[in-house]
Amino acid sequence: MAFELRDRDLLGRIGRITVKGKTLETPAFMPVVNPLIETIPARRLKNEFGCNIIITNSYIIHNSFRDTPELELHKLLDYDGVVMTDSGAYQILVYGEVEVTQNEIIEWQKQIGSDISVILDIPTGWDVTRKRVEFTVDETLRRAEEALPLIANTSNLWVGPIQGGKHLDLVAKSAKRIGEMPFDIHALGSPTEVMERYMYPVLVDMAMTAKLNAPIERPIHLFGAGHPNILAMSVAMGYDLFDSAAYAIFAKDERYLTTRGTYIFKDMHYLPCSCPVCRKHTVEDLREIPKGERDRLLAEHNMYVTMAEIETIKQAIFEGSLWDLVETRAKGHPQMMSALKTLTKYSRYLEEYSPSFKGKGVFFYDYNSLAKPDIIRYQRRLMDNYQKPKKDILLLISEPQSKPFNKSPEFKKLKDNMKKYSDRIHYCFIVAPYGLVPEFLAETYPTSQYQIAKPLDHETIQYTVGNIIEYLEKYTLKHTIILNSGSELDLALIERLGGRYPALQVKDLGDLESSECLQKLLRTG
Repeated sequence: MAFELRDRDLLGRIGRITVKGKTLETPAFMPVVNPLIETIPARRLKNEFGCNIIITNSYIIHNSFRDTPELELHKLLDYDGVVMTDSGAYQILVYGEVEVTQNEIIEWQKQIGSDISVILDIPTGWDVTRKRVEFTVDETLRRAEEALPLIANTSNLWVGPIQGGKHLDLVAKSAKRIGEMPFDIHALGSPTEVMERYMYPVLVDMAMTAKLNAPIERPIHLFGAGHPNILAMSVAMGYDLFDSAAYAIFAKDERYLTTRGTYIFKDMHYLPCSCPVCRKHTVEDLREIPKGERDRLLAEHNMYVTMAEIETIKQAIFEGSLWDLVETRAKGHPQMMSALKTLTKYSRYLEEYSPSFKGKGVFFYDYNSLAKPDIIRYQRRLMDNYQKPKKDILLLISEPQSKPFNKSPEFKKLKDNMKKYSDRIHYCFIVAPYGLVPEFLAETYPTSQYQIAKPLDHETIQYTVGNIIEYLEKYTLKHTIILNSGSELDLALIERLGGRYPALQVKDLGDLESSECLQKLLRTG
């Protein structure tokens, strides 16, 4: 297999998988196609919706077509893109067992010409005992090792599933062990029930644990992720492939997907979408259409909005704004916001794998933005790489009105008024959310290339103050003076410091009277 990395942001990446001469760009969504019940024909999925990969169930095909001579999967589906086949594990989850052995289903997937194939794993499921979870992990690992001789030197790619459910230690064990085996792709199993119950914070912990313990260089798949509102966050966590039948199942239940959530069609008065279905019809039109045809049209809408979200995510990766998109999508549901807060626990990992600069400034909205890689990276580099200045006075200054701060008129006037102390003073700006910005860094990214929403929330203020205190404790000078502008941030800093350093109330940095008071303070020590 060839997996070529093209671009990245957070843990998300745009890549290219090459299999059997076909190239697939990731992240990619694959609709579930049942050859016995085609809500949207596979050929249309590729030609009209841009689905260059689909997934179907090899177990169902085996049961229905095993007596068909020389069966070829792509011809059966009338589809010339990449086809992934599941092995029947979902049927094990639902019914407890399948009437096929792993050897049989592996050979069947090879025989019918599957491009990406899955071993017959044992899904963990939900609401089961830890003993059962341990069995699903150990049995899946045993089957994975057993499968290796059967899948060696085959032209299709093979998926090594990761199990463990909500038991993160078992997820980590599963990911590490199966990552040591020569599979081409990995997949996190059993998240569907978690998503159906809106347990998105649990999903984040499961997904991040699997991602951080699986080989980073291999593509990773999230089984059952089909709602457009979860895709951006899933990509941000490093997942490359997604599958779901939600587009059709939701349509059958007359549910209308959007990136903000799901609408019940009977409660709708408008169609808030610009896809071909929604531009050609009104709600009244669709209500008058027979249910079977209406279900098909709703499925088409659901597919259009899902595929559009994949393209939106790729653009966000390209321009370096994936976190902004994740924040926006998270505001569509309270549990998504909870998931975003959970994701911030992994901000160090997101920063580690994110590029340093993509030519776009930082947008800061509220405390949820504190996990942005640019913000985390700035403080880390300041604390790790900074050289303590050879001066004895540290002057902390509220951020001026214009950027870059060191070129602002009021700062220039302050420096001019204090020029006789120029060889002694180290100027630092108090800047949310970064903390302290030394004068000579005020023009470097991202301290000047950002926009922040004001007034600041409490969490952002306390985070900024914490960064400042960390700096002061590591880079102590003989004298530290705070020029207090009366801002909420200045006052919070002074309160947290508890009188450890003198604070001089100023109205304007360039005010001569303030400069004279500062000089008097310096003279008196």
